[in-house]
Amino acid sequence: MLTLALSKGRIFDDTLPLLERAGITVAEDPQSTRKLILGTNRADLRVVLVRASDVPTYVRYGGADLGVAGLDVLLEADAADGGDGLYRPVDLGIASCRLSVATPQGWDYAGAVRQGARIRVATKYVHLAREHFAAKGVHVDLVKLYGSMELAPLTGMADAIVDLVSSGGTLKANGLVEVERIMDISARLIVNQAAFKTQAAELKPLVAALRDAAQAASAAPAA
Repeated sequence: MLTLALSKGRIFDDTLPLLERAGITVAEDPQSTRKLILGTNRADLRVVLVRASDVPTYVRYGGADLGVAGLDVLLEADAADGGDGLYRPVDLGIASCRLSVATPQGWDYAGAVRQGARIRVATKYVHLAREHFAAKGVHVDLVKLYGSMELAPLTGMADAIVDLVSSGGTLKANGLVEVERIMDISARLIVNQAAFKTQAAELKPLVAALRDAAQAASAAPAA
């Protein structure tokens, strides 16, 4: 039995069409059940639902054989613990967004950087943010938050945030503006390295099928 770790929300929704292209359907909708383990049309494959930040951990320690996680989650985990035990064979090209710096409209971020000011930044990506600002020679105090990043500048708790940005609508609605793009983000298929060796006969065809599905999806004309 193979176990695929997914997180609810955008990752799950964007992964479903790729699974279907690979001939796999999930038996239940996670929005209509409280189950955390879902069957599929394949007797040898099940899906476990975990928090997005926990997907690499489940795969690394064998709670799942493979999973789908955003590059942001993977790089943050790598910076925290080295990323041992994970194989990242496929960029699935889904859940695309970007990791960016945002500030209140009218705040002179570029000027603060030029003047060497110490900036207080709220983010859940503390390792990625630290690496980014260190590379630029910018002095920052990092405040770790797990949600509602936009509130930090609005309440005066931070000068800026580092967070994922898609359309930018949430920033605009809260009076913030994207001032610097750190990196582009998409979701990756990740595999437990030990499982990839010991269960190669089962895992390699599944990885290949998902790779083909991702390539077919990227080649398909936009609707």
